[in-house]
Amino acid sequence: MNPTAPRHLNLLAAAMGAVLVFGGVSQANAQTAHDRAEARRERHAQSQGQDDQASDSAGQYPNATREAPGTKASSKMTPKLKKMMDAYDDDDSAGARAIAEEIMANDKANAYDKAFAAQIAAQTLYDEDDSAGAIADLQKALDYNGLDNDAHYGAMLMMAQLQLQEEQYDASLATIDRFFAETKSTKPEHLIVKGNALYRMERYPEAATVLKQAIDASPEPRNDWQQMLMATYFETGQTAEANALAESIAGKNPGDKRAQMNLAATYQQGEQFDKAAAVLEKLRASGQLTEDREYRQLYSVYLNMEGHEADAAKVIQEGLSKGILQNDFQNNLALAQSLYFSEQIAPAIEAYAKAAPLDDDGETYLNLARIYWQEDRIPEAKEAARQALAKGVKNPEDAKKITAL
Repeated sequence: MNPTAPRHLNLLAAAMGAVLVFGGVSQANAQTAHDRAEARRERHAQSQGQDDQASDSAGQYPNATREAPGTKASSKMTPKLKKMMDAYDDDDSAGARAIAEEIMANDKANAYDKAFAAQIAAQTLYDEDDSAGAIADLQKALDYNGLDNDAHYGAMLMMAQLQLQEEQYDASLATIDRFFAETKSTKPEHLIVKGNALYRMERYPEAATVLKQAIDASPEPRNDWQQMLMATYFETGQTAEANALAESIAGKNPGDKRAQMNLAATYQQGEQFDKAAAVLEKLRASGQLTEDREYRQLYSVYLNMEGHEADAAKVIQEGLSKGILQNDFQNNLALAQSLYFSEQIAPAIEAYAKAAPLDDDGETYLNLARIYWQEDRIPEAKEAARQALAKGVKNPEDAKKITAL
C-alpha cells in the first residue's frame, strides 16, 4: 500500500451524539417568595397554638395511617417559639436557629415544641443552601413526632427531596416509600419524587411506571416530568415511545426551545436524521441556536447523512464566525473533514492546518501531509509529515516515506 495516498478520513459523527436536555427536573422544590410567606404564616400560627385543624382527616393526608398527636405549643415555650418565629420572619436565620436549638435542648419543651423548632431550624438551613444540615433537622422533627399530619408529612416529603438533591438516592427512596406507606397519597407531585429517585438509581423500568402514573394523574403534567419519562424510555430502548412523547411535548410547546431540542435528540438517537435536521434548522433560522453543543448537534446530524457534508461545513463555519462554536480541535477537524468530503479541498487544507497543532498527536498533521501530496504540494507535504513525526504517529514509516519524497 502506498503510504502517500490519501486515506479515508473518519467523520466525527459517531462522537457527536444527540444530547437530551434533561436539566429542568428539579430535585427539591424551590420555594417562591409567596410560598415562603405562606409557610411562615402557617408556622407562625402553629407556634402560637392557633392551628384550627381539630382533625387531620380534613388536612392534606386524609388517608394517613399515623394518628396525629394533637399536641400544641406548651405555655412555657410559647414565648420562645414566638421569638424564634419573629427572628425567622425578619430573615435572621442565625438567630432563629439558635433559639430553635435552645428549645430542642430544653427538658421543659414538649414534643410539639421540639418538632416545630427542628422544622424551623431545617428551613433556615435550607434557605442557606445547607441541605445536609436541613436533612438532619428534618429527621429530628420526624423523630420528635409532635407535629400534626400536614406538617409531619410535609417535613418527610421535604427530606426525601433534599436527599435526592444530595444524591442520597437510596435514602431518598426509603423516605418517599415510607411517605407513601403512611399517607396513602396518590398525588402526582409526590409520585414524581419517587420516579426521580428510581431514575437516578438507574432503575429505569420502575421509574417509567411511576413517572407515567404521575403524568397520567396530572391534568397538566409539567414538561420536565415528561422529559424525565422520555429519558427513561431512551434508557430502556423504547424509542417509539420516546419519539411519541417528544412529539407531543414539542407540539404543545412550539416556542419552547428545550422541547424542540429534545425532539431533535429523539429523532437523532432513532437515526431519523432528516427529521432531526429539520427541527434544528428551524431553531437556527430563528437564531435560537446559541450554544456550542447545539451547533455541534446540528452538524453531527449532517455528518450522519450521506451527501450532506457541505451542509455540515456551512453550520460549522457559521458557528465559528459567530463565536458560538469553540475554536477547538474537534470543531476544526469536523470542518476540515466536512470540506474535504464535499470536495472543497483548498478550504479543507486551511481547516486541517488549524486543527493539526491542536491535536494531541501527529495524526492530523499526517492526514494534512497526505492531502498536500495529493495536491502535488510536495514541500508542504514534507513539512507536515515532519510535524507529524515530531508530535508522534501510530505508523511513523508512513510519515517518513513522505519526507523522503
